[in-house]
Amino acid sequence: MEQKYTKQVLLLVIVTIILGLIFLIPFYFIIINSLKSFAEILLNTAAWPKEFQWHNYVEAWKRLKYPRVFLNSLIITVFSNLAIVLFSSMAAYRLVRTPNRVSKIIFFLFISAMVIPFQSIMIPLVQVTSQIGLINSIPGIIIMYLGFGAGFSVFLYHGFIKSIPREIEEAAIVDGCSSFCVFWHIVFPLLKPITVTIIILNSLWIWNDFLLPLLVLQDQNLRTIPLATFFFFGQYTKQWDLALAALILGIIPLLIFFFFLQRHIIKGITAGSIK
Repeated sequence: MEQKYTKQVLLLVIVTIILGLIFLIPFYFIIINSLKSFAEILLNTAAWPKEFQWHNYVEAWKRLKYPRVFLNSLIITVFSNLAIVLFSSMAAYRLVRTPNRVSKIIFFLFISAMVIPFQSIMIPLVQVTSQIGLINSIPGIIIMYLGFGAGFSVFLYHGFIKSIPREIEEAAIVDGCSSFCVFWHIVFPLLKPITVTIIILNSLWIWNDFLLPLLVLQDQNLRTIPLATFFFFGQYTKQWDLALAALILGIIPLLIFFFFLQRHIIKGITAGSIK
């Protein structure tokens, strides 16, 4: 049966396409200006490059020390996600399966932590982490990301676990599974859609985060990609040509990761509401 487009549907499609093109405008400016000389960027930022300056990417690669900063960003993002998924899933499972007043209070504290502005705690955070030896270290910043990311992740896991029938776990317990075995062999595999969603959302946040690495990672060898890109902007000079090329180099790995896993986002977010 052929699907006929009504005027309303056609108008909606046209509006959607226009909005999509509008959202792509920033990418246009970033890409074309990353291929211009500094002088050409100042003359006309919207114009097409007169000559493609591919050496901007070569110079940005060298100035960033890209392999090192990419590895730092990758290690921080991967291990932060592993810690968040591990602890948040176990915490949410225990909170859901022990529905008492204490669990409700703990869950409320997790949710409350989501609304605390980072700017209000960043100075005490630096002071405390400096005293306990977590400042200027990759393990230290991973622990901090675990703390900041646990609230939202527990919230998502909590809603998803409610949709898992408890009878499956009871059958496994009757067959002799321990609580540990039930979680890792029965429950956790069922959490795949929401786990992928949490990994995507946290990766977007951690990979692009600038303020926390700026406060914590003072050693030049520990810089992440956003932090290294910042140093193209000095007090008296703004190296826009190299900074935009560096920005593209930082975006590409995340875009590849996102395009491979984006279909899981809607599935993971909506699955928790479907019984």
